[in-house]
Parts: sequence; structure tokens; C-alpha cells
Amino acid sequence: MLLHSEVFGDGEPIVFLHTGLQTGMTDFEEQRDYFQSRFKVILPDLRGHGKSSSKDLSNYYEDSSADLKATLDHLGVESAHIVGCSIGALVGLFFAKRFPEKVKTLTLSGMMPEKPANWLEIHKNMVEQQSSLMENEQVVAYFDQLHDDWREFINLSAEEDSYPFEETADLSGLEMPTLFMVGEKKANEVKGAVIVPRLNKQIHVSVIPFAGHLVHSEQPEVYNQILNGFLRKYSVVGVDN
Repeated sequence: MLLHSEVFGDGEPIVFLHTGLQTGMTDFEEQRDYFQSRFKVILPDLRGHGKSSSKDLSNYYEDSSADLKATLDHLGVESAHIVGCSIGALVGLFFAKRFPEKVKTLTLSGMMPEKPANWLEIHKNMVEQQSSLMENEQVVAYFDQLHDDWREFINLSAEEDSYPFEETADLSGLEMPTLFMVGEKKANEVKGAVIVPRLNKQIHVSVIPFAGHLVHSEQPEVYNQILNGFLRKYSVVGVDN
């Protein structure tokens, strides 16, 4: 399926893939403003989010990577810098593995390369947090006006095996320049900063202080500077400081 996408600016394409229950326009807002002066910023709504309505979420990451390929083809984008956090990072990883010719660089954050020993406890806490969200009328009303299918997505993530650890643990085949960013407050993701170089020595790693899972929104200025430096190294353009 084609993903609803908003496009800003002109230049080398950079695609920001949002986190779960967000959309292209409600996430990566600081990055959109920062990078659109030199890049063509592409902000898709992932499958089942925002205006990319879909009831079929059964093979989510595989289908979402195919969605992104079809969308970039539709937009006439031969290759792009791919940036994603959390769910967006997982979609970006699947996309980079399956369509490496479409990826200039890959930037991932909010992702766990290895299944934590206490995954059952982590997953249980996540499900409980999501359940409490659904009991909040204001939160439900907000998501109802943002998405058509968000409850389906909640149900998907409630499945114990919904996180694709078999894919996140296999980074050895990534040949494009790759940046892995984590926030210091998220222990299991920080552990990934140690694991990732063992899986692929070519992957750059950055641990951002005073941030957790959502490093791009919790420390946007630091995140933007690091991402911009990375893109300058592997791109013909960057943002002037």
C-alpha cells in the first residue's frame, strides 16, 4: 500500500519514520524544522497510523517495509537517508535489509538488538501501560481523531513475540553507513550500544545523556547535531550550523 506522506523542503531525500501511535506530522517535528532547509524531508504515516489506514497488521514490519518501498517509488525517490525511532527504527531496519539499494544511510534509535533476559517482565509492564492508556477518555479521544486503527496496533504489540528480535540481532549484513543512537536512561538500549559494534564494526554508536527511549524528542538539539554530522560525513550536503 502507499503511505500517506507529507514532504517539506528540497534536496537529498531524508525519511523520518515515527514511533508507535504517532504520525509523520506529530513526531520528529524538531528534525523536520531543522533539516528541511537542505533536505527533502519525507514524513510517512506508517501502516495503521494516521491517514495510512489498514486493518491488516498481521505481518507488520515486512509489510511496512514493502509499503515504504512502494511509497518512495511513487514519489520518484531512488534512494534516501532513512531515520527511525522505536517502531520506525524496526521498519527502517527491515527496509534496509530488503531494499539496500534504496538506502543512502540508516539511523536507528529506540531499538533493542538483543532480547533482554527480563523481556517477559518488560513486556508485561508495557502491556499494562497500554491498558491504562485505553482507560483514559482524553487519551482515547486524542488517538481516535489521529488514527482509525490504533486499537488494532495496541493488540498487535500486546503479543509476547511481537518484537522482531531475530531481525534486530542480525545486523552483520548492513553495508550502508549506519548510526545507532540510544538514550542513557534506557538500560536495555544502552546495552545495545555495546552489542552493536560486535555485530557490525562499521556501525557508528552514540549514547545521548539525559534522554531515554525517545532521544530525538527528549534531546532534539543534541540529536540533530549528531545526525547532521553523520549525514555530512556520508552526504554531499548537511545543515549549516
